[in-house]
Amino acid sequence: MQKILPVFDFSAQPNTSRLPPWIRQTLGGGEVYQDTLHTVRHNGLNTVCEEAACPNRGECWSRGTATFMLLGDTCTRACAFCNVKTGKPDWFDDDEPRRVCEASQHMGLKYVVLTSVNRDDLADGGAGVFADSLRALREMQPEIGVEFLTPDFKRCQSRAIDVVLAALAEVSTVPGDVQLVWGHNVETVPDLYRTVRKGADYQVSLDLLQRVAPLPGIEAKSAIMLGLGETRQQVLAVLNDLRAAGVQRVSLGQYLRPTRYHLPVQRYLSPVEFDDYAEVARELGFDWVKSGPLVRSSYHAEEEQRPEIKS
Repeated sequence: MQKILPVFDFSAQPNTSRLPPWIRQTLGGGEVYQDTLHTVRHNGLNTVCEEAACPNRGECWSRGTATFMLLGDTCTRACAFCNVKTGKPDWFDDDEPRRVCEASQHMGLKYVVLTSVNRDDLADGGAGVFADSLRALREMQPEIGVEFLTPDFKRCQSRAIDVVLAALAEVSTVPGDVQLVWGHNVETVPDLYRTVRKGADYQVSLDLLQRVAPLPGIEAKSAIMLGLGETRQQVLAVLNDLRAAGVQRVSLGQYLRPTRYHLPVQRYLSPVEFDDYAEVARELGFDWVKSGPLVRSSYHAEEEQRPEIKS
């Protein structure tokens, strides 16, 4: 698939150094990997694994898991860290929730992670497709775990939340189990937003998490990239903000430059530093913590709370 070049160009700025030895990207393979690939292609689905050039695609696809990306492959925003192409999307397919269900059934998934591009062109920001996917998945398998990784819906937050809650109220659930994990990534520290997340607002992201965290049947989740020039104190401040907003799940990973046009890496953090951040996060009260160089927000999302650290 031909990629559209980003609307920014940082190619004159080199990374801080070569990739350190603890960062390895496994291509993956084998029968399960090929079956996952076939299922995604056969159902005409996009995955964030491919579009965002996730370094864990080989491992996850070889385990038979993938993060489905709803609402096409073109984003209305232009974040300087992201490999998803930017433009004016004209794609919409109300049959997508059914195809997600078919893919999930074929892969035998008990936990499904759904994300999307930003669709600021839609009145509900695309929340309706998330809601329809939740309905379809729970009708197929009431006990299936569903995790959303949504945009901030900054132009329609209240409406988007109501759309998803209406779907959540309609579907059957298993008493005592987490009904829905609602993730939204703050990505970086507030002082870097103007460069890293142009068009986004740190407080708007916190507002979304703070609105969904106390809702019954929902656990809030967020993620932070490290290595873009942030300080330790800034990261700790974000972790405190997330806990104050009621977020229960958090992941921290190393920023890796997708192409030379994207933001350069300012620093590669050591596995020891990621272990330290994990310990701090647990001390702050996060129930579910993933922290490591190759960790991404969807990495091993299906695991129970308090998983081991990936380093």
